[in-house]
Amino acid sequence: MEKQDYYELLGVDRNASDQDIKSAYRKMAMQHHPDRNPGDATAEEKFKAAAEAYSVLSDNDKRNRYDRFGHQGLSGAGSGGFNPSDFSDFGDIFGDFFGFGDLFGQGRRGRSRRGSDLQYDLEVDFKDAAFGLNTEIRFPRMERCDECNGSGSAKGSGPTVCGQCGGHGQVQFQQGFFSVSRPCSSCRGTGRIIENPCSGCRGEGTVQKQRTLKVNVPAGVDTGTRLRLNGEGESGAEGASPGDLYVVLHVREHSIFERSENDLHCQVPINFAQASLGTEIDVPTLEGTAGLRIPAGTQTGTKFRIRHQGIADLRSGRRGDLIIHTKVSTPQKLTKTQRKLFEQLLEDLPVDNNPVEKGVFEKVKDFFGG
Repeated sequence: MEKQDYYELLGVDRNASDQDIKSAYRKMAMQHHPDRNPGDATAEEKFKAAAEAYSVLSDNDKRNRYDRFGHQGLSGAGSGGFNPSDFSDFGDIFGDFFGFGDLFGQGRRGRSRRGSDLQYDLEVDFKDAAFGLNTEIRFPRMERCDECNGSGSAKGSGPTVCGQCGGHGQVQFQQGFFSVSRPCSSCRGTGRIIENPCSGCRGEGTVQKQRTLKVNVPAGVDTGTRLRLNGEGESGAEGASPGDLYVVLHVREHSIFERSENDLHCQVPINFAQASLGTEIDVPTLEGTAGLRIPAGTQTGTKFRIRHQGIADLRSGRRGDLIIHTKVSTPQKLTKTQRKLFEQLLEDLPVDNNPVEKGVFEKVKDFFGG
């Protein structure tokens, strides 16, 4: 059976924020949780399907692959359906409606030690987005405290094992058919007690520092493209792995060109004589200009395609096309000579002022995005 679209399953659109996705999942999980629907197999299946969708859409890397390639893009990516071991990140959600922090015997200790992911919003010029860019960014992040080497304890001392949880960071109990773990209240899930905290970090093990980083922006990015930089997030506690940095790109609009996927569109005016007689003109491109032949009798809205002058595809590198839309300009001021010539044309040209069919207006509307 074909899998349901994850966005449709959670009832959110494809541009939904992380918080929107989390809220939608929380609502479905509360409604269909097996503990609230004992013996209801349909509710349990819906609960598992919602959990699977959330496990993908709440992970930036998995969501990127799913947005680009659908379910096939998740093959071998650790998204093979409902798997209790995938739920180490959902404790805060289930804690909201059951009053505990973790399910399936997964404690907070291991999860909380990993460094937090960070997001950096980077604004880039239209041409830089088209051709790529190497730049530097500067941002604050939490890094390991040099004074205590990340232990959180003052020099000459160290943390002690928590007596309440025995160093596990969690206490377990049974909730329905789940084995539930609650973070230890004494050590806050760390498994250790810092009796003599470091003065530099006040026992946290990390301090805020400014980080400068080189970023390679590939050709073809667009607004909303996310670049994942592994290990460039905040430091983890007690030597645990750091989080990741996600650079979210925002592309400035161009004064001439408008992007549609990998194609560029540009409106170019031509005068009445050029449109009637035909001519050769130079049209703008991202790299300069290109020659374009305008045939006799060209009308407003006629489109001309210039191959491989658009935006590079992020995956294949193949460039899209440049689409030129002509607009016949009517002169507002005429010299005496010009007026005389137009008066002669008025006498010679046939006159047809009959209304045009409705479809013509729809085509013109399409040309200009109306």
